[in-house]
Amino acid sequence: MAEAKKQTVRDLRRANRASLLRQLYFHGPLSRHELGQAIGLSSGTVSNVTSGLLADGLLAEAGSVESDGGRPRTLLRVAPDCGRLIGVDVGETRVRVELFDVTLTELARTEYPLTDAGYDVRTVVRHIGDGIAAVLTTAGVPADLLLGVGVGVPGIVEQDPAVGAVVHSATVGWDAVPLESLLRAAVDLPATVPFRVANGARTFGQAEMWYGAGRGSQDAVIVLWGSGVGACIVTGGEPYGGTGSAAGEFGHVTLRLAGRRCRCGALGCLEAYVGAHALLARWAEAGGEVDASDHEAALGALLAAAEGGDGRAVELLAESAEFLGAGISDLINLFNPERIVVGGWAGLLLGPRLLPEVRRAADAYALPHPAGRSTIGLGRLGPDAVTVGAATLPLADFLARGGTRAAVGASA
Repeated sequence: MAEAKKQTVRDLRRANRASLLRQLYFHGPLSRHELGQAIGLSSGTVSNVTSGLLADGLLAEAGSVESDGGRPRTLLRVAPDCGRLIGVDVGETRVRVELFDVTLTELARTEYPLTDAGYDVRTVVRHIGDGIAAVLTTAGVPADLLLGVGVGVPGIVEQDPAVGAVVHSATVGWDAVPLESLLRAAVDLPATVPFRVANGARTFGQAEMWYGAGRGSQDAVIVLWGSGVGACIVTGGEPYGGTGSAAGEFGHVTLRLAGRRCRCGALGCLEAYVGAHALLARWAEAGGEVDASDHEAALGALLAAAEGGDGRAVELLAESAEFLGAGISDLINLFNPERIVVGGWAGLLLGPRLLPEVRRAADAYALPHPAGRSTIGLGRLGPDAVTVGAATLPLADFLARGGTRAAVGASA
C-alpha cells in the first residue's frame, strides 16, 4: 500500500513537471504567477516544481516584468542548453543530419548523397552514423548531452516490442527493416540516448504544427510533396496513425483505375501523377529535357518552361494541380480539417504557381460545406522541416517525461 502511494506521488510530480515544461516551451517566457494560472496549479506547487527544474538546469531566468503593486516578477523559460537533439531526414536523394539545441536552433549539419547504392539499408545506416559523429564533432558536443536522435524515413513505421521501430517501404525496397536496432548496433552512442523513428511526412507535419503553418490548429492535414507524396493527419492536435501507424499514405490513394504504374507497384496512385519523380517522367514523355542526376533542378527547369510559355509544360502543371486538388478534396471530405498545409521541396517550388489552381480543384470536387471551412496554404519551414520534425520526436518524449531521460530500450 505504501509503495502504491509513493508511485502515485512520483507520477503526480512528473505530470506537474511535464505540464510546466510544455507551457514554458510553447508559450514562454512566463512568470510563476502566469504559469499557475495557465496550468491550474497552486503557487506553492509552481514554486516547488520550478525550483526543482532550475536546480536540474532545465529552466533559466529571462528577465522580469512589473507586477500590480508588488515587486517585479521573474520570467522563466526552458534553458536552450539543457540538452542537444539530432534530426535525420532519410530523403529521396540524400541523408541529412542536423544537430539542434532544445529550442531547435541549428548547431551543425551534414548530408550524404544517395547515389549508386540507392536505398541499401547498410549504406543508409552508415550515413546516419557518420553524420551523427560529424555534427557532434563539428559542434564540440559530447554524446552524453544528447536527449535523443529522431529519424524521418519513407514508408510505414511500426513498433516491435523486441527490436523497436520496423520500416515497411515498397517505394524504396524496404520490407520489415528493423532500423532502430540496426542503428543502435552500428552507431556509437551511449545506451541512454534513444532513437525515435517515424514516417517523414509525420515528422514534417509535427514540425509545421509546432513551429510553422499548422500552429494553432487542432484538425489539419500537412502534405509532404517531394519525389513522392505523403501526409500527416492531425486530429484533436495529435497525429493520427491508425492501426500500425500506416495512416497518411496520401500518395497511394487511387486516382485512376488501371492508370500509371506507381513506384509502390500499384496502378493509378496519386503519386504516379503528381510526385516529382512521376512529373519528370511525364515531362520527358512529352519531349521535355530532364536532368536525371538532379531532380530539384529538373523540376525547376519544368517550372521555368511553363513560366516561359511552353504549352506542354503549362498543360502538364495545370493537370497536376487538378490531380492534387482532387486528392485534397478526398482529405477534406474524409477528415474535415480546418487547415491543409502543402510543403516539401516540390511543394515549395511549385506551390506559389499551382496553389490557386489546387484550391479551385479542391473546391470543385469536395463537398461545399467542409471545403468552405478549410484553408489551403504553403508550409513555412522550408527544406529542413523533416529534420526539424524528426528532432521533435525525442524532444516530445523529454517534455512528456518532465525533463527526465527515457528509459533504456523504451520505444515511442
